[in-house]
Amino acid sequence: MSKVIMTATVSLDGFIASEDDAVGPLFDWYGNGDVAVTMGDPGRVFHVTPASAGYVRSLGGIRATVIGRRLFDITNGWNGVPAAGEHVFVVTHEPPADWPFPDAPFTFVGDVPPAVEQARALGDVSVAAGDVGGQALAAGLVDEVHFNVVPVLLGRGKRYFGSFAGGVRMLEDPRVIEGDRVLHLVYAVRR
Repeated sequence: MSKVIMTATVSLDGFIASEDDAVGPLFDWYGNGDVAVTMGDPGRVFHVTPASAGYVRSLGGIRATVIGRRLFDITNGWNGVPAAGEHVFVVTHEPPADWPFPDAPFTFVGDVPPAVEQARALGDVSVAAGDVGGQALAAGLVDEVHFNVVPVLLGRGKRYFGSFAGGVRMLEDPRVIEGDRVLHLVYAVRR
Protein backbone atom coordinates (compact mmCIF):
# COMPACT_ATOMS: atom_id res chain seq x y z
CA MET A 1 0.00 0.00 0.00
CA SER A 2 1.28 3.45 -0.85
CA LYS A 3 2.31 5.94 1.82
CA VAL A 4 1.50 9.67 2.03
CA ILE A 5 4.28 11.82 3.48
CA MET A 6 3.84 15.47 4.44
CA THR A 7 7.26 17.10 4.23
CA ALA A 8 9.21 20.35 4.11
CA THR A 9 12.23 22.08 5.48
CA VAL A 10 11.19 24.14 8.49
CA SER A 11 12.66 26.74 10.81
CA LEU A 12 12.83 26.09 14.55
CA ASP A 13 9.82 28.35 15.00
CA GLY A 14 7.70 26.40 12.49
CA PHE A 15 7.93 28.33 9.21
CA ILE A 16 8.58 26.95 5.71
CA ALA A 17 9.11 30.39 4.14
CA SER A 18 8.97 34.05 5.01
CA GLU A 19 5.81 36.07 4.44
CA ASP A 20 7.04 36.94 0.93
CA ASP A 21 7.72 33.23 0.17
CA ALA A 22 11.52 33.55 0.40
CA VAL A 23 13.25 30.53 1.96
CA GLY A 24 16.44 32.29 3.01
CA PRO A 25 18.78 29.86 4.82
CA LEU A 26 16.19 27.05 5.03
CA PHE A 27 17.65 25.21 2.04
CA ASP A 28 21.34 25.67 2.89
CA TRP A 29 21.59 22.02 3.94
CA TYR A 30 21.01 21.00 0.30
CA GLY A 31 24.51 22.22 -0.51
CA ASN A 32 26.63 21.66 2.60
CA GLY A 33 28.08 18.22 1.94
CA ASP A 34 29.98 16.04 -0.49
CA VAL A 35 27.37 13.39 -1.35
CA ALA A 36 25.42 14.00 -4.57
CA VAL A 37 21.70 13.14 -4.44
CA THR A 38 18.61 13.88 -6.47
CA MET A 39 14.94 13.68 -5.57
CA GLY A 40 13.69 12.56 -8.93
CA ASP A 41 14.88 15.18 -11.42
CA PRO A 42 18.42 14.17 -12.47
CA GLY A 43 19.04 17.79 -13.45
CA ARG A 44 18.68 18.96 -9.83
CA VAL A 45 21.66 17.58 -7.95
CA PHE A 46 22.14 18.42 -4.28
CA HIS A 47 25.34 17.91 -2.30
CA VAL A 48 24.51 16.90 1.25
CA THR A 49 26.16 15.12 4.15
CA PRO A 50 26.14 11.31 4.32
CA ALA A 51 23.39 11.32 6.98
CA SER A 52 21.16 13.64 4.92
CA ALA A 53 21.90 11.59 1.79
CA GLY A 54 20.62 8.50 3.59
CA TYR A 55 17.46 10.36 4.54
CA VAL A 56 16.89 11.67 0.99
CA ARG A 57 17.50 8.23 -0.49
CA SER A 58 14.96 6.73 1.92
CA LEU A 59 12.37 8.79 0.02
CA GLY A 60 13.21 7.05 -3.25
CA GLY A 61 9.77 5.45 -3.40
CA ILE A 62 8.05 8.81 -3.96
CA ARG A 63 6.18 8.58 -7.26
CA ALA A 64 3.94 11.66 -7.04
CA THR A 65 3.84 15.03 -5.34
CA VAL A 66 0.81 17.06 -4.27
CA ILE A 67 1.32 20.82 -4.07
CA GLY A 68 -0.79 23.96 -3.99
CA ARG A 69 -1.20 26.53 -6.72
CA ARG A 70 0.99 29.03 -4.84
CA LEU A 71 4.03 26.71 -4.87
CA PHE A 72 3.31 25.86 -8.49
CA ASP A 73 3.35 29.55 -9.40
CA ILE A 74 6.47 30.37 -7.37
CA THR A 75 8.46 27.56 -9.00
CA ASN A 76 6.82 27.84 -12.43
CA GLY A 77 6.05 24.16 -11.99
CA TRP A 78 9.80 23.49 -12.02
CA ASN A 79 9.60 24.18 -15.77
CA GLY A 80 7.50 21.07 -16.31
CA VAL A 81 9.86 18.63 -14.54
CA PRO A 82 8.65 17.25 -11.19
CA ALA A 83 11.09 18.12 -8.40
CA ALA A 84 10.33 14.77 -6.73
CA GLY A 85 8.67 11.72 -8.19
CA GLU A 86 7.29 11.40 -11.68
CA HIS A 87 4.00 13.28 -11.50
CA VAL A 88 2.72 16.42 -9.78
CA PHE A 89 -0.86 17.03 -8.70
CA VAL A 90 -1.59 20.74 -8.24
CA VAL A 91 -4.52 21.66 -6.02
CA THR A 92 -6.20 24.67 -7.61
CA HIS A 93 -9.63 25.97 -8.49
CA GLU A 94 -8.17 27.72 -11.53
CA PRO A 95 -5.70 25.75 -13.68
CA PRO A 96 -3.29 27.93 -15.64
CA ALA A 97 -4.44 28.72 -19.16
CA ASP A 98 -1.06 29.79 -20.48
CA TRP A 99 1.46 27.43 -18.86
CA PRO A 100 4.24 26.77 -21.41
CA PHE A 101 4.53 23.05 -20.53
CA PRO A 102 1.10 21.59 -21.34
CA ASP A 103 2.49 18.07 -21.94
CA ALA A 104 4.33 17.91 -18.60
CA PRO A 105 3.20 15.27 -16.07
CA PHE A 106 1.12 17.75 -14.06
CA THR A 107 -2.55 17.29 -13.20
CA PHE A 108 -4.69 20.12 -11.85
CA VAL A 109 -7.25 19.03 -9.26
CA GLY A 110 -9.88 21.12 -7.47
CA ASP A 111 -9.44 19.80 -3.92
CA VAL A 112 -6.93 18.06 -1.66
CA PRO A 113 -8.62 14.65 -1.08
CA PRO A 114 -9.04 13.79 -4.79
CA ALA A 115 -5.51 15.06 -5.52
CA VAL A 116 -4.06 12.76 -2.85
CA GLU A 117 -6.23 9.85 -4.01
CA GLN A 118 -5.08 10.23 -7.63
CA ALA A 119 -1.45 10.59 -6.56
CA ARG A 120 -1.66 7.55 -4.28
CA ALA A 121 -2.71 5.41 -7.24
CA LEU A 122 0.84 5.93 -8.60
CA GLY A 123 2.67 4.91 -5.40
CA ASP A 124 4.16 6.77 -2.44
CA VAL A 125 3.19 10.44 -2.29
CA SER A 126 4.90 13.57 -1.02
CA VAL A 127 2.47 16.30 0.08
CA ALA A 128 3.94 19.77 0.42
CA ALA A 129 3.66 21.27 3.89
CA GLY A 130 1.65 24.46 4.26
CA ASP A 131 -2.06 24.82 3.62
CA VAL A 132 -2.33 21.79 1.29
CA GLY A 133 -0.42 19.57 3.73
CA GLY A 134 -2.45 20.86 6.67
CA GLN A 135 -5.67 20.06 4.80
CA ALA A 136 -4.42 16.56 3.96
CA LEU A 137 -3.52 15.98 7.61
CA ALA A 138 -6.90 17.28 8.81
CA ALA A 139 -8.62 14.92 6.35
CA GLY A 140 -6.72 11.93 7.77
CA LEU A 141 -4.80 11.34 4.53
CA VAL A 142 -1.22 11.66 5.86
CA ASP A 143 0.73 8.61 7.06
CA GLU A 144 3.98 10.33 8.04
CA VAL A 145 5.06 13.88 8.86
CA HIS A 146 8.68 14.76 7.99
CA PHE A 147 10.35 17.87 9.39
CA ASN A 148 13.75 18.88 8.06
CA VAL A 149 14.49 21.29 10.90
CA VAL A 150 17.22 23.88 10.38
CA PRO A 151 18.71 26.03 13.14
CA VAL A 152 17.16 29.37 12.22
CA LEU A 153 14.29 31.46 13.56
CA LEU A 154 12.26 33.30 10.94
CA GLY A 155 9.93 35.05 13.37
CA ARG A 156 6.96 34.94 11.01
CA GLY A 157 6.01 33.57 7.64
CA LYS A 158 4.28 30.57 6.07
CA ARG A 159 3.52 27.98 8.75
CA TYR A 160 4.48 24.32 8.31
CA PHE A 161 0.90 23.18 8.97
CA GLY A 162 -0.69 26.15 7.16
CA SER A 163 -4.04 26.98 8.67
CA PHE A 164 -4.50 23.47 10.11
CA ALA A 165 -7.46 23.39 12.45
CA GLY A 166 -8.19 19.68 12.35
CA GLY A 167 -8.07 19.01 16.09
CA VAL A 168 -5.65 16.87 18.02
CA ARG A 169 -3.51 14.47 15.96
CA MET A 170 -1.14 12.18 17.79
CA LEU A 171 2.16 11.20 16.22
CA GLU A 172 4.43 8.30 17.10
CA ASP A 173 7.93 8.80 18.50
CA PRO A 174 10.28 10.28 15.89
CA ARG A 175 12.93 8.59 13.87
CA VAL A 176 15.84 11.02 14.06
CA ILE A 177 18.53 11.54 11.42
CA GLU A 178 21.13 14.13 12.33
CA GLY A 179 22.61 15.94 9.35
CA ASP A 180 24.84 19.00 9.23
CA ARG A 181 22.75 22.14 9.93
CA VAL A 182 19.58 20.04 9.61
CA LEU A 183 17.75 17.54 11.79
CA HIS A 184 15.46 15.15 9.91
CA LEU A 185 12.52 14.10 12.09
CA VAL A 186 10.15 11.43 10.79
CA TYR A 187 6.87 10.89 12.65
CA ALA A 188 4.30 8.25 11.79
CA VAL A 189 0.76 9.56 12.26
CA ARG A 190 -0.94 7.53 14.96
CA ARG A 191 -4.13 5.83 13.72
